[in-house]
Amino acid sequence: MKTNLSPREVQEGRAAGTVQLIDVRTPAEHGEIHIEEATLMPLDRLDPAKVRDGSSDRTCVLVCRSGKRAEQARQKLAAAGCENLAVLDGGVTAWEQAGLPVERGAAVMPLERQVRIAAGLLVLTGVTLGFAVHPGFFGLSAFVGAGLVFAGITDWCGMGLLLARMPWNQRSRSCSH
Repeated sequence: MKTNLSPREVQEGRAAGTVQLIDVRTPAEHGEIHIEEATLMPLDRLDPAKVRDGSSDRTCVLVCRSGKRAEQARQKLAAAGCENLAVLDGGVTAWEQAGLPVERGAAVMPLERQVRIAAGLLVLTGVTLGFAVHPGFFGLSAFVGAGLVFAGITDWCGMGLLLARMPWNQRSRSCSH
């Protein structure tokens, strides 16, 4: 079985009733834009038992903005014994670019942008306090830099997971999901 499916392949599977969509983004991201009938199950609250129960005879297609978090979810679920898993290649972005139907709500700031802002503020704070108060504060900037390098190498971002749990990312801005 393919582990990545194009938006058209997923749409064909939906029409045939052989696909279940699980959106692993934050509630706020899901509320901004999501694929119709996609079930919200954020990456930090992914439940393998629920996925197994709901997708016994269907392919469970995991969805995020671009495909990276969905791939992390696929690996996590596969390690927990879930089968028939796939990732929507290119995520919601590719789905929308293919002209397929989406539901829209209020706009939110994407999680990746929040990470860049938080990291930048922490580095700036460390440098400013390092010059103005005590050189030990330069360690904050070094710590953030090391975290960014680690995230780039491993494709795992602790700051992103932390920000995903913040209250502003937990509010769904859609009426039905």
